[in-house]
Amino acid sequence: MTRVLVVDDQFLIRAGLVGLLDAAPGFEVVGEAGDGEEAVRLAAETRPDVILMDIRMPGVNGIEATERILAEADDRPPRVLVLTTFDLDEYVYGALRAGASGFLLKDSGPERLLAAVTAVEGGDALFAPSVTRRLVEAYARNQVPAPRSAPAPGLEVLTSREREVLELTARGLSNGEIADRLYISEATVKTHLNRTMSKLDLGSRAQAVVLAYESGLVTPGG
Repeated sequence: MTRVLVVDDQFLIRAGLVGLLDAAPGFEVVGEAGDGEEAVRLAAETRPDVILMDIRMPGVNGIEATERILAEADDRPPRVLVLTTFDLDEYVYGALRAGASGFLLKDSGPERLLAAVTAVEGGDALFAPSVTRRLVEAYARNQVPAPRSAPAPGLEVLTSREREVLELTARGLSNGEIADRLYISEATVKTHLNRTMSKLDLGSRAQAVVLAYESGLVTPGG
């Protein structure tokens, strides 16, 4: 069973998510919170596998709640899947930096939501990478330095292949698409990405995407 904590300040949305998860096999809702402060408390008490986290909430918002939950977690931190309206939530970029595993659009259908929770719980750290790329580009546009001819600071510890995989990941390609592009196996892509995250001390694929933009390895629209 995938244990899920649902966090949203809108009762109807929260109730809908809880009802959907309760009705689906393989999921157990271990708690629901209406704000970030309550989410932090319930995460410590219930130790969920996945947290569906709203961003805009009164008091403690989703970004701060994500930071606190992951900072206080034990050796098996929960996966945080951010709920967003995309067009309005500029805070999602901050949530990814805080360690969220990915995000889900609030208008996604039931099947996509369940698939997203399953994917994140299974270790896929970024759901819908092409959408994430557009989001990161939109809000990193004024924060990214000019392109570099040499490896960006901090990335010199990576091999050329690891930098290639990181760049393609940040551009929104899935592991399968990267494998096809580089003529390697999907398992090899995962190995390179895992080594990259280990060398750069990153907790998720989402953080790797953010770092690629912030370092200048990838530039918006490039």
